[in-house]
Amino acid sequence: MLSYQLLNVFVTDDIWSGNPLAVFKPEQDLSDETMQRLAQQMNLSEITFVRPCPMQTVADAEVRIFTPSYEMPFAGHPTLGTAFAIAQGQDTVRLAMKAGIIPVQVTPELLTLTANTPTYRDAPSHAELAEALNINAAQISPTPRFVNTGTEQLIIPLDSAESVAQCSLNLALFERVAANHEGRAGALVWAWQDDTVIARYFWSQHGQAAEDFGTGSACANLGGWLLAENASLPLQLKMEQGHGIGRIARLSLSIKADKQIQVGGKVRQIGRGEFDLGE
Repeated sequence: MLSYQLLNVFVTDDIWSGNPLAVFKPEQDLSDETMQRLAQQMNLSEITFVRPCPMQTVADAEVRIFTPSYEMPFAGHPTLGTAFAIAQGQDTVRLAMKAGIIPVQVTPELLTLTANTPTYRDAPSHAELAEALNINAAQISPTPRFVNTGTEQLIIPLDSAESVAQCSLNLALFERVAANHEGRAGALVWAWQDDTVIARYFWSQHGQAAEDFGTGSACANLGGWLLAENASLPLQLKMEQGHGIGRIARLSLSIKADKQIQVGGKVRQIGRGEFDLGE
């Protein structure tokens, strides 16, 4: 039997908030195919598999992240949820991922990861992005760009929260203009509403348009975008997702004076389960 914990990450005070995650801690080695099949079976945006790190002086655990269709080098809500699942009273957990060593600070109220230093790539034209999102080019603010703090994504600022709500995907064009260096399409559209960022994250999966509940990697990439725009530091803000899909996620973003990008959120365990792999 293979046990797992079911968590909600980036929660508010509502139990039905945040982004669901399953964390598996198998005692035996699992094949890549089995992990991918389990991700498909769970049908969550991501699940994680945790194993002891061979070099414990470097990291507390090795973590692999799977969506229902592929493996990811880094993602925010799986990072925080996994740290919550294994912390056992530690105030810092270091996770070895394909994107590198990701440290997570753990307190009773908040878990906070420190992202990698961002890299950048130019985005397609406003006209192409607008057509892919079914909005007008005038609704896109300067300056969209690809940002990578662990996973490369397209960060697209819009002129208002109403424009964020208006977006819908022209999927074929979106898959072309939003494709990252691995050929996978994903984009964060966002705008200010008072002192809060209102955001939606879209991606393509199995040829279908999908929208995420709460995307920590995109929040970190928003931090990278703000650094590229020479935002005044230190900076701290709140980001909310999920208004259009009936489930709110609340994320915190901090950029330190030394340009370190940190993403935080609350995590709640909501269940446990077991898989019979028939072995």
